[in-house]
Amino acid sequence: MSDIATPQVTPPPVKPRKPLYRQLYIQVLVAVVIGVILGYLSPHYAVAMKPLGDAFIALIKMVIGPIIFCTVVTGIAGMRDMRKVGRVGGKALIYFEVISSVALLFGLVAGHIFHPGSGFNVDKTTLNPADVASIAAQGHNIESIGFVLSIIPTTFVNAFARGDVLSILLISVLFGCALASVGERGKPVFDVIEAGAQVFFKIVHYITAISSIGAFGAIAFTIGSYGVVALLPLVKLIFSFYMVCVIFVLLILGLVAHLTGFSILRFCSYIKDELLIVLGTSSSEVVLAPLMRKLEELGCPKSTVGLVVPTGYSFNLDGTNIYLTMAILFIAQALNIDLTLEQQITVAIVGMLTSKGASGVAGAALVMLASTLSVVPVVPVAGMVLILGIHRFLGTGLAMTNLVGNGVAAIVVCAWEKELDRGKLASTLDART
Repeated sequence: MSDIATPQVTPPPVKPRKPLYRQLYIQVLVAVVIGVILGYLSPHYAVAMKPLGDAFIALIKMVIGPIIFCTVVTGIAGMRDMRKVGRVGGKALIYFEVISSVALLFGLVAGHIFHPGSGFNVDKTTLNPADVASIAAQGHNIESIGFVLSIIPTTFVNAFARGDVLSILLISVLFGCALASVGERGKPVFDVIEAGAQVFFKIVHYITAISSIGAFGAIAFTIGSYGVVALLPLVKLIFSFYMVCVIFVLLILGLVAHLTGFSILRFCSYIKDELLIVLGTSSSEVVLAPLMRKLEELGCPKSTVGLVVPTGYSFNLDGTNIYLTMAILFIAQALNIDLTLEQQITVAIVGMLTSKGASGVAGAALVMLASTLSVVPVVPVAGMVLILGIHRFLGTGLAMTNLVGNGVAAIVVCAWEKELDRGKLASTLDART
């Protein structure tokens, strides 16, 4: 027998786990709980916390434009092959349309199962159209050809000044395609934009570190403004909407995730920090950059993530689509209006179109609802006043659903392109959850 000793393999050092109080999701969760308590016990002081939430969201929105531009441009230019850009974009849009259609139908079916508006017996003559006039006006504008033309900015810089996601996407795609076609001569520009992306992601990292403060201010203001008691008459709609969103994520997105080779529950646990930030702020835009980073850590190529995720924020709005159909059925049921099957199908088709037009508009879900109601005149637009008071609570659920949906979409498209590192996906989800 040989006396040569078997070499000992030294395992890689295990990265020490952060203590609980330094975990971002714990900080945000505690901040949300404190905000709810303050809003319940002292509404006056809770409402005064609103600037904290507004400041955090403003800080994030300040860098969303440059991040979308840098990631989309480097993603397209990094692919080099324009046919691949078209292929990835085409697959992403097909996926978005299919899942969005399922979400719209899901909301319609749920509205018939739960009947959230039954028993309200609201008299149409008591509704005041003036309460939703400004929102209805924005909804009307979305239907016009002028909105389509407004996607084209007057200048290159104007798109960033307006903060319009669709305009920034348009500029980014054109710039990325042009940069890729230039070839090696464009490499210095590519390097500068790629380095700029790293800088902006670092800025987001700094801002995210104080997300618990923003979540506290936003949730305290919400509870302080509306109060828990004021929600009781509409608690059936809130409860049924959240239940439908959870079922959609577990059933529909869960099935998609299973077919792709990962667990939707593990994925949701993996992005729990981002989900809790959205819970506090009611905005999925604030976690766009961290979501893209985490998707890259899961084994998704940066170029594909940079193209799919920003596009998904305009075209893949699963939670918003569920909200749209459930809200319309709620208003119709509350006003004792029976919608025919044809009218309900019209709602779904119009919702598919207006959901794209409402992206980048303040209070996008409400504007989208107003736009759709104007096409189905049997349900008065003034009926929106019935849900204005709880829109913030519904908006939180739809934003969280949108976030999960866009994360799943990016992984699916990467898998279709055979670019997904499945070993890294499995190991990362196992290690982080």
